[in-house]
Amino acid sequence: MLKYVFWNNKGGTGKTSLIFQSMCSYAQKHPDKRILAVDVCPQANFSELLLGGLVNSGSSHLLQIQGQVPRATIGGYFQLRLPAPYSPPNFDAHDYLTVPSSKNSQIPKNVQLLCGDPLLELQSNAMSTLANNQIPGTNTWIAIIDWLNDFLGQLESEFDVVFIDTNPSFSIYTQIALSAADRIVLPVMADDSSRRAIQNAFSLIYGLKLPSEIYLEYAFTKKLENAGRGLPKVHLVLKNRITQYMGPASAYSAVLREIENELISLVNQNPEIFTFGTVDDGVEEIRDFQTTGVVAFAKGAPFYRLSSGRLNINGQRVRVNEEYRLNCISSIDQVVAKL
Repeated sequence: MLKYVFWNNKGGTGKTSLIFQSMCSYAQKHPDKRILAVDVCPQANFSELLLGGLVNSGSSHLLQIQGQVPRATIGGYFQLRLPAPYSPPNFDAHDYLTVPSSKNSQIPKNVQLLCGDPLLELQSNAMSTLANNQIPGTNTWIAIIDWLNDFLGQLESEFDVVFIDTNPSFSIYTQIALSAADRIVLPVMADDSSRRAIQNAFSLIYGLKLPSEIYLEYAFTKKLENAGRGLPKVHLVLKNRITQYMGPASAYSAVLREIENELISLVNQNPEIFTFGTVDDGVEEIRDFQTTGVVAFAKGAPFYRLSSGRLNINGQRVRVNEEYRLNCISSIDQVVAKL
């Protein structure tokens, strides 16, 4: 079971759109692979997309799933864990899974989903408190961090690839997601805040360039290392919406170069945290999806299933240009080719 997590601690990088399109395309190109989507975000946009999007009742389908007994979401599973947080209770992971194609026919049938849930925000404080308890003989932080690992452990032989969507934060549930993953896909934008976000991401996960050694003792990487656990490796950096910033005179060109130089330095100095040896192998440029992306998001549709031409979206007439749609498919295919 190979596990990818899409994460950046900066919002607005297109993370959910990219994981949705990449996962659907991967599943469509590999019908023999069994795919599990895991939504570790209280906004649950990834789940709503898979269940139908804005105009195809994705939100209503998610509410129905949240109303099941047991609550068939990651929040429902975490709720089960709260009363006895340090040892796995008896549970069946299948009780919390949904088949998205039963709600949204545009999703490949080889995909199952552990839905996201706004309960994560309510649970976060309790989980953080439990993780910081001092109990002799028990690593309370690892016990909490392993909740998703415990869940996926039941499904090890049933799925080949897991795609995990995350919140743009480094909260306890995000750390749970990151610790369960093998590989990180890091979407960035061509702006200065994304340059800083890359530096922050590597500090938070790998303890690099911390302002003081004091912080290392409490760092995510140190806690996992002390427990004999490995870290996920950076597998891809996606420069998203690159066509917004094209042109030699663009003010963003310098930022793009800074991002690339930062990555070159990191790869050279810390090759063990990457799956690639050169930046060219680990970076993909993603064009702006424009109207095509907006329509796909609204319909909960992979690009390869989206119709071109004039469409009606909630009473608004919009036009999906076929050339743009094919360009979107090509961009996602480049990502999928490296998964």
